[in-house]
Amino acid sequence: MEKKDTRSEIVRIGTGIIYRQGYNATGIDTILKEAGVPKGSFYHYFKSKEEFGLAVIDHFAEGFEQRLATFLRDEEVTPVNRIRNFLESGLARVSQNACTRGCLIGNLGQEMADQNERFRERLSRIFAMWRQHIADCLAEAQQAGELAGDLDADLVAGVLLSGWEGAILQTKVTKSPQPMRDFLEVMFSTTLRRQ
Repeated sequence: MEKKDTRSEIVRIGTGIIYRQGYNATGIDTILKEAGVPKGSFYHYFKSKEEFGLAVIDHFAEGFEQRLATFLRDEEVTPVNRIRNFLESGLARVSQNACTRGCLIGNLGQEMADQNERFRERLSRIFAMWRQHIADCLAEAQQAGELAGDLDADLVAGVLLSGWEGAILQTKVTKSPQPMRDFLEVMFSTTLRRQ
């Protein structure tokens, strides 16, 4: 395996383990055992577990950013329906995972925001990026006449993102997709209802 491939494999495997167990409960030895690489390889690629954790965040955020862009820039669908399709795809993913995984960025935010400032800052930037993508799509919906022109797209994007992350959390706690379904129903029958 090339060096870059080994690093990517460690990050990929570590992302899955952290998704299941959380950051603090994930030991480096567990990751290396599953990746089939020696401990020296870990420290060749990462100075510390913290550096590794930040790489996991970036890895997940990159993939999620592509997914978000695929939905929110789909010109075959109206802007409001792009948002609905994106959220419904999230609901389907959480349901397929038996309501256990949720959102890795949300999970790490709950676990690490008060423990590690570098994690908190990185997670905050990612949430801000997601909010901006949603706000841009909402502004496009306004230009298309789908939503009222006086709607504050940035504010609504923030509320939508916060509400969605909260619904994901409740879905994990209750082991039921109903909180996410309820959020979708209320958001699209009130705030994002066609004008």
